[in-house]
Formats: sequence, C-alpha cells, structure tokens
Amino acid sequence: MKVIVLVAGYATRLYPLTLNTPKALLKIGEDTMLDFVMKKLTKIPEVDEVYLISNDKFSQTFQNWADNANYSFNIKVLNDGTNTNETRLGAIGDIQFVLENTNIDDDLTVLVSDNYFTFELSDFYDYYKNKQRDVVLGTKFEDLEYLSKHFGVAIIDEDDRVLDMVEKPGRVISDTGLYASYIFKKETLPMFKVYLDEGNSPDAPGNFIAWLHKRKPVYCYRFEGECYDIGTIDMYNTLVEKFNK
Repeated sequence: MKVIVLVAGYATRLYPLTLNTPKALLKIGEDTMLDFVMKKLTKIPEVDEVYLISNDKFSQTFQNWADNANYSFNIKVLNDGTNTNETRLGAIGDIQFVLENTNIDDDLTVLVSDNYFTFELSDFYDYYKNKQRDVVLGTKFEDLEYLSKHFGVAIIDEDDRVLDMVEKPGRVISDTGLYASYIFKKETLPMFKVYLDEGNSPDAPGNFIAWLHKRKPVYCYRFEGECYDIGTIDMYNTLVEKFNK
C-alpha cells in the first residue's frame, strides 16, 4: 500500500502561523499534525511508502522533517514546483503529479494532514479490504445546514455505496458528509488523468469522487468519533488548548 499525503497548500487562513511554517508541521500537543497522521499509518502493516507532495516554498522544510523521521515505512518528499497560492496545482493536480513522477503500481491511500481525528485509519483500511472497492471517508452529521455549506455531501444506499455526491451543495440532501481521505484500487489510478484531461477542476478532491462514482462503484466508510478540520486559527487554538489542559 502506498500513501500520498497532500501538503502543498499555503494555509492562508492560518496566517501568520503559516507564513514560514507549513500547516502540517504546526504542533498539537507534543506532535506535529503530520506526525499524528504518520503514527496512525504505522498501525497499517501494509503501508510501505509515503509520498509527501509539497509546494516549492516548503519542500525543503518537509525534507528536513523526513530526514529526521523514524517510521516503519519510507517517506519521500516531492516538490510540485509551485510558489504561490494562485499557481498551486490543486489537490487532484498534485495527486496526478505524484503518479506521473513515481512508479506507483499498488493500491493508494490519499490523506490530508490537517484533520485531527479520534478513529483509527486501520479501521478505514479494514473496511476497504472487506469491500475491495474504492472508498471515501465520511460520517453522519447532526447539523445538516452546516454540513451542506462546508462539506461534500453523499447519498449512500444501505450497503454504503455512493449513489450521488455534491461538493458543498448549499442545501440539505443527506446527513452523510465526506472528508478528504480515500483509498483507491490501483486500477483506478489512471482515471485521475482521464478526469483532468476532460477539463475538470484540479482542486477539491471531492470533485473527483463526484465524477468517479458515476463510472465505477465507490463506497463510504462512515467512522464513529471526532474529526476536526484545522482550517482556521480559532480551530487550531481550540485544539491546542484542549491538549494543554
């Protein structure tokens, strides 16, 4: 199993914290957010290689981190060559960049580094092994108005198969919200290029799921527990305070 961790964003909403430090290397408690994800991945024995896809501004910072990391899998840092928020490749563009610049011939997990969560990634992977289909991470929301404005929303059947998915629909269509975490079968990987070649948006990876589920089965693993999207200074400070208590 190969893993891509998307760390090429500029996190402008977290300025000034992220002016000179990538969001993934901000600390919550004693660990950086990136180390938090890595420790979760160590519980999946099948993971043997992790790719960090960074922008040019922070690629050396991530390389320095990787040089000092000590995990059970190899970590490789790739630089997508972008220097500004305006010229970034987008999440889907960065996934394709990794695929074009590596020899991945394996199932692939795609994660972000800015979610703090209480469930285990190994449970997500076990669900994937059971389904043997592409899977996306999701959960049930109580506040449906908030869900419709801030998340990709999926309609799923009784077997968790995605029947429809809309990125931030702005209206209530379901109680299932999706997070930017995925496991893809290796046969799916060439479809990223097809998606981009059709002129679809290279940003917001949920857009790829909205496209993909119409072409092959995609399932939703609905976790139980907490998951926080660390996209603002207020949310980051809330979690820091929680760990400092």
